[in-house]
Amino acid sequence: MTAPPGAPGLGVEVRRVRIDDPLAEPLVRELTEEYVRRYGPEAIEEMTRYPADSWAEPHGGVLLLLLEDGEPVAGGAYKRYDARTAEVKRMWTHSAHRRRGLATRVLAELERAAAAAGYRRIFLTTGPRQPEARGLYLANGYTALFDVAADPLTIGPLPFEKHLP
Repeated sequence: MTAPPGAPGLGVEVRRVRIDDPLAEPLVRELTEEYVRRYGPEAIEEMTRYPADSWAEPHGGVLLLLLEDGEPVAGGAYKRYDARTAEVKRMWTHSAHRRRGLATRVLAELERAAAAAGYRRIFLTTGPRQPEARGLYLANGYTALFDVAADPLTIGPLPFEKHLP
């Protein structure tokens, strides 16, 4: 079952996989390409700096993928930041499936999984050349830990937090 066009990802399957699972390959590939386009070739380092077990339980929530007709359309992961904080990483929506609310669904799933794992806070950073990500986090109740009136390019990575119930 798939969501109707424009629906917020309600008809998709949520699946936990390892970052090295073949289903995660489109996420890793397209996210790497996007980072390189926006930040240059050095962005590849960001995608390879954590070993696969950084995303594994008990401290990580494994990678959560949203699948539509068995194909990954969005995903994200979290890893341990500290004893009470999970750090969201690898947020991605397939370029052909953007503007459908899938990233909001991924965030909600990650928040639920992190809370169930005992985390009480989510922390994340996004790049200064990703205004759509900045807007996503602000629209979903995340607090900016930077001056939102400042030019993002003068700040560097943009940190956000959200306290979990």
